[in-house]
Parts: sequence; structure tokens; C-alpha cells
Amino acid sequence: MNWWSENQLRLIQTNISEVNADLDVDLLIQQLKDLSANTLMLNTGGIEAFYPTKLAYHYQSPYLKKDLIREAVRKCRENDIKFIARFDFSKAHETIYLKHPDWFYQSKDAEIVNYNQMVHTCVNGYYQQEYSLKIIEEVIDHYPVDGIFFNMFGYQTRDYSNNYFGICHCHNCQERFQAMFGHDLPVDENPEDKVYQDYLTFKRITTKEMLERIHDFVKTKNKNIAISTYADHKVDIVRNESNTAVDRPYPKWMYSASENVQSIENTWRDKLISNCVINAVDIFYRFVGVSKHEVKIRLYESIASGSGLDFCIIGVFDDYPDRNNLEAVKEVFAFHEKNQQYFGNFTSVADVLLIKPNEHSTAKEYLGIYKMLKEEHIIFDVLKQDNLADPLQPLEKYKLILFPNMKSLNEKEWEMIQSAQIKGVHLIATGQSFTSDVPNQNMLHEVFGGHYQGIKSKTRADYLEVMDKKIFPSFLQRDWIFLDGNFTTVVFDNTVRSFLPYIKTSRFGPPERVGGHQKNGHYGMGWHEKNDNINVYLPWNIGYLYYQYGYEDHKRILADVMDQIIGRGYIIESNAPESVEIFLHKYDNKNYILQLLNLSGFNGTTYHEHITVSEIDLCLNLEEVKHVNSLVNESRISYEKQNNQLLIKLDQLDSYEALILKT
Repeated sequence: MNWWSENQLRLIQTNISEVNADLDVDLLIQQLKDLSANTLMLNTGGIEAFYPTKLAYHYQSPYLKKDLIREAVRKCRENDIKFIARFDFSKAHETIYLKHPDWFYQSKDAEIVNYNQMVHTCVNGYYQQEYSLKIIEEVIDHYPVDGIFFNMFGYQTRDYSNNYFGICHCHNCQERFQAMFGHDLPVDENPEDKVYQDYLTFKRITTKEMLERIHDFVKTKNKNIAISTYADHKVDIVRNESNTAVDRPYPKWMYSASENVQSIENTWRDKLISNCVINAVDIFYRFVGVSKHEVKIRLYESIASGSGLDFCIIGVFDDYPDRNNLEAVKEVFAFHEKNQQYFGNFTSVADVLLIKPNEHSTAKEYLGIYKMLKEEHIIFDVLKQDNLADPLQPLEKYKLILFPNMKSLNEKEWEMIQSAQIKGVHLIATGQSFTSDVPNQNMLHEVFGGHYQGIKSKTRADYLEVMDKKIFPSFLQRDWIFLDGNFTTVVFDNTVRSFLPYIKTSRFGPPERVGGHQKNGHYGMGWHEKNDNINVYLPWNIGYLYYQYGYEDHKRILADVMDQIIGRGYIIESNAPESVEIFLHKYDNKNYILQLLNLSGFNGTTYHEHITVSEIDLCLNLEEVKHVNSLVNESRISYEKQNNQLLIKLDQLDSYEALILKT
């Protein structure tokens, strides 16, 4: 077993500047211990070397007065703290560019990107392909590091001010792309362009190849060095970030840490996820932190979803101008250290599986459905589509699988779904799922009983009629819901029950002229019962509408449908408000951990102090539980058993609660 396999990281990254090259290591070690950290990530090489490098093309910090990395690694070891060396090979000093311009990025107009004397390199240039390995070799040969991390891995087309420079057209990229696809590089990032689609494939292939080369090189030297970056191919620790940006469009995404962790934790057997909680408001404002309440939520979401802890600041603690969040970090890190025996080795007890599509264009549909499930307190897993053909958990363990606007599955993926259906697993698909090509359209018909006709993109002022109150009991006083965005026109077979008739656009102004609505013959839902399966197709972007606008009607449609399929037979039900996030896992072979996180302080734009929630009832289908203990209050919790169910009442929930359910 490797050191990281226990999944108990409490990582602090001090993302130092060149002026910190002479930092006080003893002080830093004491600060790490005060925060209960067990892992340090520190800038080591790439853009600048923070050790006395002997390599000609490795720019050394001009402020270096000692071997910072040697001292830091040694003192980390003396204090039982792991050391991860941070590298960034996406840029190199302009003096290196002047000697080897062919190692660097070049725009279609032969421009380079020089930002504060650091010039963008290229994945396919010699610097990244070969020289980066020399730099890694120098470090791991001379310093007993525990891990290596690569920042900004892959193709970089923007500078730190977010200026866009376009697809790299350096000689190396042109040659490799021509050899691989037989034509020139695309000029623009146009998703409708076949050549650009080839370029996306090119980027995937070349970055994977580079990750494989790094992996093989490092593991040949020392298999106990953990490899980490933001990609998931050939790495031991996948790193994600919970971050903010001042120009990021609303709505704010409050489940950042949960989703970042869950999508990796539920997908891979052999990888850990470390979700870095970024302190800074933005890359432009690195020295001002987000709300301490937001930091605390992100940290608790990380451990509650199955990872360790990870927190980052720029520079060093002793002169960092915003210390407001450190008490929150200290609280959560200390709690994890005290109770780490219960964390990091979770087993799923989920009823529902949500597939995360590969296509970025479907992200909002996926996130909207993710938010719905969280608010409904449904315990669910997330599986990235990349691993659908080799899932971490057998698909037949779930009662229901959700496909959010998933345009296509390949043959192997369909085989896995059909195998799960034989075992009684139900399906719900939304948006334009399974419409990308003829084979998927054939499966749309076979599984959901629908014939694809096309996409209706102009739906503004259209509605769906909600008349069947048995299927949709949430709509006793409402008969219409609004529609917006793309609608997939599907003709359902006679064996399919069709719901939600489409009401097409009519006059909406002036008020004196409003009216004249008519149905157009299409439906917003097909309910296909086949053998022992219920397969529901919602040919509109129900998740996107909820993510973007937040009207509960859209969530209630999906919740009602799921209730009809599962029959409220979920593993847990609760009267907790939607602002309480609930997690349930097994923490060992037979015992459970139930966690509740209070998100009530978030008002849509600002994170305030939470509002205490009183009298939360929890009903769990876990009859074998004999003891319930609170990790937060270190006390026994009373419970009842009724009809083979476990009933727990929490008198109040402050910011966070973790209950150990022992059988």
C-alpha cells in the first residue's frame, strides 16, 4: 500500500513567489502543525527553480540564498509531514525562449505569449516533451519528495489576464496534427467544425501520451512517489479546485467541493481526489479571501463526500494580508485529524446514479439535476461517462440511472446499460440524449420508445401542460410550466404513455391581445414500460432550466417522476430544508456515517453565518443499527426503530453534524 492510499490528506499549499525563496522553514512547519496539516505542497521547479539547479535551461529564482527544497523536505520528514513538489512547465523564462524558440507556443499569426518575462511553452515542444523530464529527474534524484504535482498541464491559450491567443500553431503542433489527421490545424475553436473536433481528439491523445511518459519515468525511479495534476489519466491523486472568479457568470455553484470530489471518488478505484479550496477571490485578487463561511462549507463538503482536505494561499502565512479564513481551516482540519478513522474509506449506499457527460456543453443540465438531487436529499453516486463501461460499482446495484442531456453512448456503454436493465434498473434521460447519430437514435427508440424528429430551438413563450395529478402530485394548483431552450421533437410509440403536452407560442402581448394557446401534438415526457423496467424520456433541458433560473416547478417534475419509479423507497428521507446537504456512506464493512451540512447562510450571492435548523427528522432504511453517536458533540444520540426503519431526530443543526451509526 502506498502512503496516499489511506486517503487522509490534510494538505496545505503555500503557492510561493520568487521573493519567498528564502522563507523561514521552521516557522512554516510550525504553522502547518498549528493547522493540523500532514502534507505540504511547495513550488519546486518549472517556471522557477527553488533549489540550486544544475540544468542550463531551468531558470532559478534570483532570490534563492539557500537550498530551500532540501531544507523543506528534511524538516517535513522530521515532523511527519509529506512533501509534494509543485511544478509548472506551461511557461519558461524569456532567456530560454531566445535560445530555443521552437520549444514554445506560437499563435496562427506567429505571436508568442510573454507575461512578466515568462513565455508560454507547448505540449509538443522539446521543453515539455523532454526537458521537463530532466527537471523532474533532478528533483527526485536529489530530494526524497513524496509526490509531484503539475500545474496548468495541457494546452494553454490564455494568459493570466485572460487574454485569448488561440490554438497553438507552432511547428511541432503542425507536424504532429498533420501526421495524425492528414490536414492542417484549425484556425478557430468552432465546435461545429469537423477539423476542430479532430483537434480536440488530438489534444486528448497528446496530453495522455505525455502523462503516460511522466508516469512511466517517475514510477520506474520510485513507485512510491505520488503523481498529481488536474487530469485523471495515469495519476495517483486527481486534483480539482473549488474557486471563484469575479467575472464568472451567476448563478454561484454552492456544491463545488461535493461535485468535484464525488465525480472522481465514485468513478475510479485507483485514484484519490484532492479538492483544493482556493482562498483567493480571484487570480486578480490573490491576497483577499472569500467568505470564511464558504471556505468552511467547501472543506466539510470535501471530507463528507469522501476525500481528504486541501487548502491553498499565495505566498506565505506570516505576511499574507487576509487571515480571516484560517480559523475555519483550523477547525475543519483539526476535526478531521481527531476523527480521521471514520473518513477516507467510504462505500456507497446510493439508490441513484447520475452520469456525468463528457461534453462540456451539457454541463449545466448535469449540474441542475445534481442540485435537484441534493435538495431532495436523495443519496446518489456520480459516474463520469469516461468510465461507464468499467464502473466502480456494478450498475445493477442502483434503482435508477439518470442521463442528463447525454448525446451519445458507444456500443460497450449501451451493453452495460442493457445488462443493468435486465437486473431491473430504471432509466431517465433528458434534453437531447441519444440523438447524435443513427445508432444512438435507434437505441432511443429501443429503450425509450421514441422516434427522433429533430430539435426545436425557438421555444421562448412555450409551455408544457401538467394535467395528470397522479403522476405529478406536486401540481394540484398549477397546470402549466414554462419551457425555454432546445426541445427534442420525439414521436413516441403507441406503447409509450405520453405526458406533458406541448403548448406552442401564442400571443403574449399586449395584455389585451394575450391568448390563443394551442397544443402542437408533441409531448414533454414519454413513459416506456418494457419488461420490468420503466424508462422515462424528458426531451427538454429540465436540469439547465433549474440550474439557470431556479424555479422549483422544474425540480418538482423530476422529483415526482422519480417518486413514481422508486416509490419513495429511498435509503433515507428527511424533513430537513433544502439548504441542508445530507451524506450517507458506510465507513467500514458494516457501520455507517451520516453527515449533515448547513448551507442556510448562502443567499445566492453572499455566504453569511448559517441559520440554526431545529428538529430535523431522519428516516433510514437501516434496521440493524444499534448505536448512534455524534462526532461533533461527542455524545450519544437517541433514536427509535419503527417498521424496520431507523428514526433519528436532531434537536438542532448548527454548521455541521456527523453521526456514527454502529450495527
